[in-house]
Amino acid sequence: MWRSGWRARGALRGLGGRSADLRAWRWESSAACERALRYQVGEKLHGFTVSQVTAVPELSLTAVRLSHDGTGAQYLHLAREDRNNTFSVQFRTTPADSSGAPHILEHTVLCGSQRYPCRDPFFKMLNRSLCTFMNAFTASDYTLYPFSTQNPKDFQNLLSVYLDAAFFPCLRELDFWCEGWRLEHEDPSDPQTPLVFKGVVFNEMKGVFADNERIFSQHLQNRLLPDHTYAVVSGGDPLCIPDLTWEQLRRFHATHYHPSNARFFTYGNFPLEQHLRQIHEEALSKFQKIEPRTAVPAQKPWDQPREFQISCAPDSLAAGSSGQTTVSVSFLLPHITDTFEAFTLSLLSSLLVSGPSAPFYQSLIESGLGTGFSPDAGYNGCTREAYFSVGLQGVAEEDVGAVRDLVDRTLDGVIEKGFEADRIEALLHKIEIQMKHQSVSFGLALTLHIASCWNHDGDPVELLKLGAQVAQFRKCLEDNPKFLQEKVQQYFKNNQHKLTLSMTPDDKYSEKQMQMEAEKLKQKVSSLSPEDKQRLHEKGLELQAQQSQPQDASCLPALKVSDIEPRIPATDLEVATAAGDVPVQCCAQPTNGLVYFRAFASLNTVPEELRPYVPLFCSVLTKLGCGSLDYREQAQQVELKTGGLAASPQVLPDDTHLDTYEQGVLFSSLCLDRNLPDMMRLWSEIFNSPRLEEEERFRVLVKMTAQELANGVPDSGHLYASTRAGRTLASAGDLQEAFGGMDQVRLMKRIAETADLTPVLKKLPRIKKHLLNRDSLRCAVNATPQQMPQAQRAVDGFVRSLSRSQKERKPVRPQVVEKPAPTPDVVCGDKHTPDP
Repeated sequence: MWRSGWRARGALRGLGGRSADLRAWRWESSAACERALRYQVGEKLHGFTVSQVTAVPELSLTAVRLSHDGTGAQYLHLAREDRNNTFSVQFRTTPADSSGAPHILEHTVLCGSQRYPCRDPFFKMLNRSLCTFMNAFTASDYTLYPFSTQNPKDFQNLLSVYLDAAFFPCLRELDFWCEGWRLEHEDPSDPQTPLVFKGVVFNEMKGVFADNERIFSQHLQNRLLPDHTYAVVSGGDPLCIPDLTWEQLRRFHATHYHPSNARFFTYGNFPLEQHLRQIHEEALSKFQKIEPRTAVPAQKPWDQPREFQISCAPDSLAAGSSGQTTVSVSFLLPHITDTFEAFTLSLLSSLLVSGPSAPFYQSLIESGLGTGFSPDAGYNGCTREAYFSVGLQGVAEEDVGAVRDLVDRTLDGVIEKGFEADRIEALLHKIEIQMKHQSVSFGLALTLHIASCWNHDGDPVELLKLGAQVAQFRKCLEDNPKFLQEKVQQYFKNNQHKLTLSMTPDDKYSEKQMQMEAEKLKQKVSSLSPEDKQRLHEKGLELQAQQSQPQDASCLPALKVSDIEPRIPATDLEVATAAGDVPVQCCAQPTNGLVYFRAFASLNTVPEELRPYVPLFCSVLTKLGCGSLDYREQAQQVELKTGGLAASPQVLPDDTHLDTYEQGVLFSSLCLDRNLPDMMRLWSEIFNSPRLEEEERFRVLVKMTAQELANGVPDSGHLYASTRAGRTLASAGDLQEAFGGMDQVRLMKRIAETADLTPVLKKLPRIKKHLLNRDSLRCAVNATPQQMPQAQRAVDGFVRSLSRSQKERKPVRPQVVEKPAPTPDVVCGDKHTPDP
């Protein structure tokens, strides 16, 4: 899987700082952390030497860094009391051309190895494993192989398969032909049919570059960092992929997939020494240390700004045909291994672009010049030197200069006025919540978070010490109130390494791409002798025969029944009622000082003609303002007091009765326990007095929503096709298409192109009347046992603030399930309908 420009820092969703009061944080140690703290620097463990042992109380973990004595391989273990253990091995892969060697190699190593020669062992392990994640990624300058599981034996099995695939792959020529590229007859069995290009990665990258956002992001990186590996396409340019040979691929593996160029990562509560022993015995002990020479040199800074123009295909799904130009202004920033500077610039980026109070949001989004931010807007820390980019898409070609001038004027305004203190506090509060929120895939998020910095020999442990970074950030602001303004002056205003990139649609773009591919094909075919063509025909038949043969997976490890815990841990739930009749599911958990709230409201009485507008209603409900708060003030309060408020339409089929389903809207949010009253007050105002009449704000949100939907189609075409195909198979199918299929994309396109939005805006209060009341509402709250009584009182107050429907509720669709209110001895969430 290719991930160019992948924001690995964003993988942890802003895991970059702490809140105002770090002293309030109490770290409860765990057995896994205590075991890790016993290791001593210099201690020898199964061929490794411990180089660092550090407690990281912000994340409730202990970090242990080691290096392998024989190969120099780096190792980071994060001990944490988490059953979902994670492993990854990462290689710095820095191609010199766009033939796609790293990407094709990522695919080909998964076609069998010395111990496990069956094809596609990853896929075949799915029914032999209890893994919670298993995949591989190719980024611009590294390749990563991660997995996670809760079962110790399963961890050992998967580790064995991963190690053998990465270090001892078969790399057969036929696998290269299949996964990379090949010349083959359209009909492999008929040598009279034309020769064409085929191959998994070849076709994947053709699909990637059918996406205009991907085209723009790739050119942005190539043009801004032109001196080394970032000037090429690591995933492969379809016009360059046919230049890669099997021999070149094997050499790339030998030099890049060596332990001396590897970084191992483990996370969770499984013993470290078992991991070290297995990695050393099964892989590293069979290698000697080399100098990999894969380091990326520094990009030479420019002495003056540059401009480039590129083209793309018109987007038939984008709103408006005249405004499809994309333009951005980008700045090169310092090395990402400067942890505090990267942390500061990441926060600065959020202050500049995130939310309706951000300077660039006000100057660009609300200017009416475009439909949304340009691709990769904000801070990007996935390359050796980071960069910041901002601009607009959906712009008229003649307005490119105006957008560029707006960027310059906005920076001047920030340098002069700075940022409001509340916005900085809101951002730090958001970071505290993101740190305390512990997802089930926390280990995977951590490995993605540190990948880029560690890849360039940065200190991954320093990257995790978020408390120290926030403390230093606050100290800098205290010592110098213009600290952030001076950063803007230094890295943006005075920065000559500045790129203005514009992309304009060309009606003949696709035709030109096809012509260039045809010329490449003609060049390849014309160089073939009759003997070469005969060999291609024979190889095609051989590949076809190999793919049709059943694969023997008996060589792969598998779990036994005795390896699996006989019982699944149960979660205790209680059901209370709010305001006398609204069920509230209460789940007391160690939530790390957070309260999670969800509510589910039925859509069963919403008239049919309003249903297609429910996704739009959900999208704008929490962004228009409420009560006495306008949309900017509301956004500020949401950031200061919560981890975000969300509303999303839901269609929940009944697994036991295909003709029945539940439909509704899920409202969800989380907050620090001290902010629970404020969060519920916000929900109460949104339910009772949303500002659904703000037409200008509504227009901005409609354009952004339509643009986001159009942009998502190329990456999710298979999902849209699946939804469309399933619309007639079950009763829920047509509603799923209306809410999340191509019907919704086309509807939003039409709305965005409408000059007068008043008729659409008038539909929102009608939806509110059916939805935002206590009828058929049910709630759920997760909090610590100590916080649960307060949480129940807060939810009860919220429910009591809601009105009841003035009219008798008449279901529109009889086949829709209505969830009955539970009695105190019944737990919300029976088999019939999922809990909110």
